[in-house]
Amino acid sequence: MGNPYVIIGTGAAGMAAAERLRLLKPDATIQMLSIDEYSHSRCMLHKFLSGERDEEGLSFVPEDFFEKKQILWGKGQKVTGINPKQKRVLLEQGYLPYEKLLIATGSVYGIPPIPGFRTAANVFGFRDLSDAQKIKKVIQEQDVKHVFIVGSGLVGLDVAYALLERGIKVTIAEMAERVLPLQTDTTSAQAYQELFEKAGAVFKLGIGASDSVVNDQNQITAVKLSNGEEISCDFVVCAAGVRPNLAFLEGSGLKTERGIVVDEFMRTSDLDIYAAGDVTALSGIWPNAMDQGRIAAANMSGQQMKYTDIFCIKNTINFFGLTMLSVGEVEPKEEGSQIYKRECRNAYQKVIVRNGTVKGVQLQGDISHSGFWQYLIKNQIDISELLLKKSVFEIGYEDFYKLDDLGEYFYKNSTVSF
Repeated sequence: MGNPYVIIGTGAAGMAAAERLRLLKPDATIQMLSIDEYSHSRCMLHKFLSGERDEEGLSFVPEDFFEKKQILWGKGQKVTGINPKQKRVLLEQGYLPYEKLLIATGSVYGIPPIPGFRTAANVFGFRDLSDAQKIKKVIQEQDVKHVFIVGSGLVGLDVAYALLERGIKVTIAEMAERVLPLQTDTTSAQAYQELFEKAGAVFKLGIGASDSVVNDQNQITAVKLSNGEEISCDFVVCAAGVRPNLAFLEGSGLKTERGIVVDEFMRTSDLDIYAAGDVTALSGIWPNAMDQGRIAAANMSGQQMKYTDIFCIKNTINFFGLTMLSVGEVEPKEEGSQIYKRECRNAYQKVIVRNGTVKGVQLQGDISHSGFWQYLIKNQIDISELLLKKSVFEIGYEDFYKLDDLGEYFYKNSTVSF
């Protein structure tokens, strides 16, 4: 038997690739490697931190996935490098040869260059299970009363939500003027801010951290803000800014820019090495990472499949029971855009239209029929004529298809399909 197909990473891209590879290569040896000892959904880490779930409860595949698929899993294995010439994955102890290799190592958090932040012992990120485990250990061993969080994006608010559930006070500093600045506008952001403030969170918006107070145990005890204010804390969580996990590729010769450079087949500059997910910097959302993993696996097995779904500006949010879907542009990126808004007691809707096509939509409170809007944006369907007859919020599936005499749907416009 030849060398195994090796997949580095057990996140969305890696697991989807492994499942597809087993389907296409039923007799091949498939070896997965991960630094964590549990496969987990990053989207669920806040539930682990809050105590709602344990490590096993974070898995997004069946408990017998590896056994049933006959996939080998090297848990707790740190990859230190790759040698494409010898076709080896270098580990802390030894190496692993490969036939084809998929890199699905995701991304890592960054720590801002604030005095004390990069050297203090009580500054954490929140990107992987190991990060959540470190924070949880501190909470369990110490009397934690107040945590300072840098960034109010999805990760920052996930951390805040989990800590508030534990009764821990949080202060969140955000350089932007609103929370969730990449996913919301002023109206939708205010709704989430009010819910967090009602739960006890304190926001410092339009303000950054500029310095820290460090004690003789190398622990940050307070963070100084750019406005001169000083916030006491037990530890700090950095949740602003991530980057593809590329450090171990130094010296490999693989072409990188923001992330690993891949072609439409998810192939890197080496013909036997593929990459998928956050490490490619192509997309930051779960479904796209899984699609990339499946397409990479198909090409690793000898098929020819292209990745064409470059549309990836989509976020689904749910805090305190308030759900929101944000697709495409949050604010207009060009002049000449029309902005349509509709608000009621429990819902907020916003649609951005430019040159007759929908460029962005926000649905907060009621995200039903969201698939319709995603399709319009992704495929840039012209709705100009419809807007002459009705409100943008009245446009629906019935404008694009109808029932025939047999009671079956057919499309009024053959170029449009859902």
